[in-house]
Amino acid sequence: MPTSQPEAPLAVEMIGISKSFPGVQALDGVTFGVRRGEVHALLGENGAGKSTLMKILAGAQPADSGEIHLGGKPVRIQSPLDAQRLGISVIYQEFNLVPALSVAENIFLGREPTGAAGVMRWKQLFQDAEQVLARVGVPLEVRTPVDRLSVAHQQIVEIAKALSTNASVLVMDEPSSALTDRELERLFELIRGLKATGVSVVYISHRLEEIFEIADRVTVLRDGQHVQTADVTGATRADLIRWMVGREVDETATLPAKEIGAPTLTVDSLCAGVLRDITFHLNRGEVVGLTGLVGAGRTELARALFGADPVESGRVALAGEDVRVSSPQDAVRIGIGLVPEDRKLQGLVLGMNVRENSTLSSLAKFCTFGFVRGCEERSETQRLVDALSIRTPSIEQTVQNLSGGNQQKVVLAKWLLSECRLLMFDEPTRGVDVGAKAEIHQLIRDLADRGVAILMISSELPEVLKISDRILVMHEGRLAATLDRKEATQERIMHFATGGE
Repeated sequence: MPTSQPEAPLAVEMIGISKSFPGVQALDGVTFGVRRGEVHALLGENGAGKSTLMKILAGAQPADSGEIHLGGKPVRIQSPLDAQRLGISVIYQEFNLVPALSVAENIFLGREPTGAAGVMRWKQLFQDAEQVLARVGVPLEVRTPVDRLSVAHQQIVEIAKALSTNASVLVMDEPSSALTDRELERLFELIRGLKATGVSVVYISHRLEEIFEIADRVTVLRDGQHVQTADVTGATRADLIRWMVGREVDETATLPAKEIGAPTLTVDSLCAGVLRDITFHLNRGEVVGLTGLVGAGRTELARALFGADPVESGRVALAGEDVRVSSPQDAVRIGIGLVPEDRKLQGLVLGMNVRENSTLSSLAKFCTFGFVRGCEERSETQRLVDALSIRTPSIEQTVQNLSGGNQQKVVLAKWLLSECRLLMFDEPTRGVDVGAKAEIHQLIRDLADRGVAILMISSELPEVLKISDRILVMHEGRLAATLDRKEATQERIMHFATGGE
């Protein structure tokens, strides 16, 4: 466990920072400081103000009031370029990559090596990108467009992009949310190496076990206010949760098993892209966990069943009737829903408000002769906002102004209104705090109790073990094992996920 360094001077200090948005006091007089060569964890529930505080440090948003000191001297950070020049770099939870550009171009975007007359020096660009990725420890083909990469590998590109600026203060906002255990250990090794050279790291994560592994100190925000700063060595997991949510949360309780109904989904010898000979069934009222290493084909299976990717061969049946799902529209029409891994690009229309996003897949329910029954639409949306505890000043708030966790809840609201028979969740609690995670787990079980068949994809094995009735393990595009809840352990799952017999 890391040890704190009280003798080290502050590398950066934010004093009395306040920030408000229409209807929301995001930050209220927050003071936060990071020592030189320290890993400082910043915790809080979704909407607590963590990302807003870091956007102010990064120059992406102006503070209403307060000061920022760097190396003991006041500085003005009015743009991301100002922050970069001062040695501050941020890896955001929501990626800031240009999908059509290559890995190398994204890493050095705006800082590309050029020769005479501004001509790009491509050979040097690719070599420099390879050197940065070698430092991260994850080899990627630097000429590949990033929209062809998995979410995990896009995360690696973000990390490489931040490191390429030689920052003295590095902010990591949920850097591990899409990483495997192996990639996470590489990340921790990298952070320790940066710390040894005097780099200060602000580490934001909802995975509390990571805090005890990598952080020296921790600061907790709640409802836009500073709650606590403490050495990690003197804090417990229960302390962190209590400071974050203001109440006790039981993370150990396993949700009870229940009686399972007849098959809702039957998949027989499905082949699609990397998927080969996938055969399984999913019963009414059952939660089936789907896990495996990154690249095993988990997301590809969900996309194929939802009609987002073409199916080459095989049979899919819903409630005993063969179905052909050629598009997401087909899926929604027959009662299949998907909560995607990337809520920003695939789950929401960011320029629309909470009401419009919530009713997007079921608007016909609120229409008469082509006209929307606005009162009923608003009433149903407000009911779901209340039921899911979505933190928003109103249902007319644009979703891009909500925190990541609250955006995820809006995606859930959309599918709750659509009344699906089969609902697939791809990493449903990615970037979600412990309080909201418990709420989403309970929601999944409540849906199953109502007869919805649930397929839940997750990289977090404790999550899979906690709420699944059965567990499917994938390896290299094939189903490696089907485990009953009672016989499944993390060790057995990893055995099959890594190709074990």
